[in-house]
Amino acid sequence: MRKLEEIIVTCGGNWLEVKTSRASSVVPIPTFAGNRKYQILVDNRTNHLPPLISIVIPAYNEEKSLGTVIERTRKTLRNLYNPYEIIVVDDGSTDHTSLVANKKDVVVVRNHKNCGKGDALKIGFNHCKGDIIVTMDADGSNLPEELPLLIRPMLKNEFDVVIGSRFKGSIENGAIKNMNLIGNRIFNLMIFFLSWKRLTDVLSGFRALNRKALSNMNMMSVGYEIEAEMTIELIKKGFTMGEVSIYCAKPSRVSMLNTFQDGLKIMKTIFKTCLKRM
Repeated sequence: MRKLEEIIVTCGGNWLEVKTSRASSVVPIPTFAGNRKYQILVDNRTNHLPPLISIVIPAYNEEKSLGTVIERTRKTLRNLYNPYEIIVVDDGSTDHTSLVANKKDVVVVRNHKNCGKGDALKIGFNHCKGDIIVTMDADGSNLPEELPLLIRPMLKNEFDVVIGSRFKGSIENGAIKNMNLIGNRIFNLMIFFLSWKRLTDVLSGFRALNRKALSNMNMMSVGYEIEAEMTIELIKKGFTMGEVSIYCAKPSRVSMLNTFQDGLKIMKTIFKTCLKRM
């Protein structure tokens, strides 16, 4: 049984001490600051504090959408009553992406040059401290209000990985180029025939995974092929994987993904990862 309980938070550097009437723990939550009172759900049988949730957001020139995405994400996470941290990785933006993120009181890590989505995600993974890690895009195409759809199955230990599927849900008109839609379906089929795991959206950037799954990944990708590599590697290593339906909104700007150039990289990564010894 879990119940709402008031907690006292004492911040110190990159950690905080959480005290309730029945439990005490040191939790790494850089997004909180100062000594404050919060409400979280505490397990009444074990006195265990709930899992820490890390949100990793790679961003490149997303000054227009990032602030709203962070605000909506924080509002949604507060309603889950779990401790959380939000990590924004600015992948060498030439606009005010880092400035926007810094004003929102989140952890900001900055690449000095644009290295690619995969590189940004790996940097975010290295900085996050959560038990459950969620990746999402900064362009507004993923709805922060749908975070509970990914997180709740993880809290119940139903899966090691939960992928938000745009194809099981719905896609706003113009959100994804027609050629990219076709490419996604081809890659889904490729992974099915190579791994015998049927998934509908292997390239979705809106996904959650537990700490054990993250610790067992040895990712080499630096670009948009990162999701394909993550998916195949975790399938081959026997981690359980589920999908939930999500809505894909039209992003704040045109996608940087090059249909043919990045498509070839993704195809190469699929074959390479499927053939790689784990």
